[in-house]
Amino acid sequence: MKKPIVYGIPNCDSVKKARTWLSEQGLDYDFHDFKKKGVPEARLKHWLQACGWEMVLNRKGTTWRQLDAATQSAVTDAASAGALMLQLASVIKRPVIDWPSGTTTVGYQPEKWPA
Repeated sequence: MKKPIVYGIPNCDSVKKARTWLSEQGLDYDFHDFKKKGVPEARLKHWLQACGWEMVLNRKGTTWRQLDAATQSAVTDAASAGALMLQLASVIKRPVIDWPSGTTTVGYQPEKWPA
């Protein structure tokens, strides 16, 4: 991989900020739209392993809050979180960025980005 890959939803404020930040730094990147291309299962497994399922799961978002209590309480580990994320991409904290160095970051945190 020669440039970062930003995963997310185009109208998400955090994704917009991340894309703007990358452009301002003069960094070329690829964008993977969850709405159009879905969640890449192999990458999701990597993110869950590299970052931890609790970091990747967005419990503060509207989609999570709209889930019924039974669905929420069924998410107890990486496998159950991953299954929900494959079904509902909106419960993934955004943006997820795969960096050329092999690092993966979750959320808008430019101070932690290896750029």
